[in-house]
Amino acid sequence: MPPARALHVILCWHMHQPDYRDGHGEYRYPWTYLHACKDYTDMVAHLEENPEARAVFNFVPVLVEQLQDYVAQFAEGRFRDPLLRVLASEDLENLAADVRHYLLEQCFRLDPEHMLNPFPGFRRLYELWQFIRQDASEMVDYLSVQYVADLVVWYHLAWTGETVRRQTPLIQELMTKGSGYSWEDRQNLLRCIGDLLAGLLPRYRALVASGRIEISTTPYEHPIAPLLLDFAAARDGEPDAQLPSCPAYPGGEARVHWQVDAALDRHRQDFGMPPQGLWPAEGGISAPFVEILAGKGLQWTATGEGILARSLSRSEAGDAPARERHDYLYRPYRLRGEGPWIFFRDDALSDAIGFDYKSWFGHDAVTDFVQRLEAIWRATENQAFPVVSIILDGENAWEYYPYNGYYFLSELYRALANHPHLQLCTFRDFVRDHPEACAVLPQLAAGSWVYGNFSTWIGDPAKNRAWDLLCSAKKAVDEHLPALAPEQQSRVRKQLALCEGSDWFWWFGDYNPAESVRDFDRLYRAHLRELYRLLALAAPAELDQPISQGGAPAEAGGTMRRSHHQGD
Repeated sequence: MPPARALHVILCWHMHQPDYRDGHGEYRYPWTYLHACKDYTDMVAHLEENPEARAVFNFVPVLVEQLQDYVAQFAEGRFRDPLLRVLASEDLENLAADVRHYLLEQCFRLDPEHMLNPFPGFRRLYELWQFIRQDASEMVDYLSVQYVADLVVWYHLAWTGETVRRQTPLIQELMTKGSGYSWEDRQNLLRCIGDLLAGLLPRYRALVASGRIEISTTPYEHPIAPLLLDFAAARDGEPDAQLPSCPAYPGGEARVHWQVDAALDRHRQDFGMPPQGLWPAEGGISAPFVEILAGKGLQWTATGEGILARSLSRSEAGDAPARERHDYLYRPYRLRGEGPWIFFRDDALSDAIGFDYKSWFGHDAVTDFVQRLEAIWRATENQAFPVVSIILDGENAWEYYPYNGYYFLSELYRALANHPHLQLCTFRDFVRDHPEACAVLPQLAAGSWVYGNFSTWIGDPAKNRAWDLLCSAKKAVDEHLPALAPEQQSRVRKQLALCEGSDWFWWFGDYNPAESVRDFDRLYRAHLRELYRLLALAAPAELDQPISQGGAPAEAGGTMRRSHHQGD
């Protein structure tokens, strides 16, 4: 029975991977299926094991599309991912030299502290590689077939979730064996991975059907919609931001409608019902974008708390008394009293899970988290239905936790589900059950959950150059699309949507690791070249030149960012 006065707690896990396929459907990078084996399986398992727990999972459509494509690859026995091709290959002796180089580059891309060092067999492979890499171009060809077999098996074992390891005898046997993996071992592991992927989305659907989770969506290819609508939105949170040479993204409003409509259609196909809510890519929001969401009938959306603070400061008179954070943050709002409910995440609590608790003992982290929620419950005693929104990546944090966050997450769900004053719920259920809890927001600032602005995606010279390349391509689309057949037009629009995704702009800049910047730079330019190919046009020569070099180490490998600059 729910407590008489509860603090409603909404955990929203954002699941996203950009499209890693090239124009031929080949996967350039394996992150989608690796995260599925490790993180998406673990995240659903924790809910399955805690019947009283509730949560929201936000699935970006292009992620679901790729997961389904991997399931089809296993069903067909034909792999378009080079890493899976090696795992499935009976003949490792005759691997081409470039494939061997690829394996050695790919199979040590993980957090060594938690995904390599705990496993002596994997660590030995790494130490051998460190020894020979001084002259890798020559020595890689002398690595034995057994080394290659052990390497590809261990990499996949390292990318299995903790719940998978505990529940799957095969994974336990292979990890115990440690080395000398046979063709039969690799075949068994391949089947295990295929079974994990095939069962993944049905497990989430089952939890939806039982009312234990809500699944929301994001515009199809994860674009920063407010920037597609208006580059000047970047100056809302950063007045001196340098903008691209192109004054605006051509036809941006129509493209936002396309991205949202495609997401809604895909969600209905994938989950059998329309989504009630939409998490905008990176929490990127603006008043014009919220008005578009209202026209689509969506019930809720969300963003970071910095946006709320700026919005309220503009809405209130200059002589209005300063308010404490707990006086305004823990309630939803509607822009001018209309449209979807807007929830604002607690940035501190969300970042604590995303970045801080990884170095804590699981029990201590959960105790601290619950105590902070209890303090919010006490501070909001004058509110009938306070709600705290905790929103963060559902995949990238756990690589840096011991045991993939197993002890932290399992205890967290137990502690929250059984607390006398805390009530886990979903956005959908809160909107339905507490219609009187929503406040009016006269104005809405534009920005994202990262620093409260759009500086992660625009304003840097490399980011702006990427936008200008996209604008040029969009102009070519507008000019040549009408002459194409309907089926080809559909392919062009889909490819354009892919190029509009946020991830390309995220990675450009010298504050990101060079290896990741290189990967995303190459793939972004390849996607733009494919767009020109679909238009039967020659790609501009400038697409042959790298956009950004990167070079700096970044927290969490650059895959996540805090809501504020450290030290702020």
